[in-house]
Amino acid sequence: MSAVSSGPGRLLLVGGGNMGGAMLRGWVDFGLPADDLHVVDPQPGEALRALIAEGRLRHSTTVPTSPFDVVVLAVKPQVMGDILPNLAPALTPETLVISVAAGKTIAFIAATLGERPIVRAMPNTPALIGRGITGCFANPLVTPALRDKAEALLSASGAVVWVEAEADIDAVTAVSGSGPAYVFHLTEALAAAGEAMGLAPDLAMTLARHTVAGAGELMIQSPEAPAQLRRNVTSPNGTTQAALDVLMAEDGLGPLMRHAVTAARDRARELSKD
Repeated sequence: MSAVSSGPGRLLLVGGGNMGGAMLRGWVDFGLPADDLHVVDPQPGEALRALIAEGRLRHSTTVPTSPFDVVVLAVKPQVMGDILPNLAPALTPETLVISVAAGKTIAFIAATLGERPIVRAMPNTPALIGRGITGCFANPLVTPALRDKAEALLSASGAVVWVEAEADIDAVTAVSGSGPAYVFHLTEALAAAGEAMGLAPDLAMTLARHTVAGAGELMIQSPEAPAQLRRNVTSPNGTTQAALDVLMAEDGLGPLMRHAVTAARDRARELSKD
């Protein structure tokens, strides 16, 4: 985070929605100067409007005509084709471009912006509370210094990992990008099961929320692997073992999750061809 605090240079964020806003709050919290941070969003949301009112950043509805050191693209994939041609006034040959748009490849971006340093990144929604994880791929024009700059910026909203092949970003999307939705659905299903056992709906949901959140935090803080943590909870022939016999059956959660994640990965590949 010290790299963010010491300054990545002039930074332009295009798109201040949920994900862009999450990154933005991280940069502001870690001391990125208001004069170095410019956001383009024609319809700023409540959080962005508050930061604008506080003078924590510069804002416009169109791309400025002055060059930036870093440009972060946080717009919806379906509007990327319309946004990219407007970025020319903000770019120099050395400008680092970071894209968090799902399914849009580096080749797609370079077709409009030209050959330049580009990082393709896939964050996830826990970035909203600084607990996200972002998978990244850098093209060969990204120098070690630029890679460090990208990592410092992206780590303002959580952990950062790098992949060696751009195709792996589709798998990252399927596992961690879409993954929070799987966990939220698991929580829904666990609460519904408790309700079916006779628990009051509010109580069942409270138990499910805290169980999932607490287990997640334990996995982060514990040096033990999830498999060992699972074994730690499981007594032979006990209640947990009875449930795991169902979840770990040949047609249980493992195959179902592989099927779900494969579907997400395949859809990410389809989006990259649009």
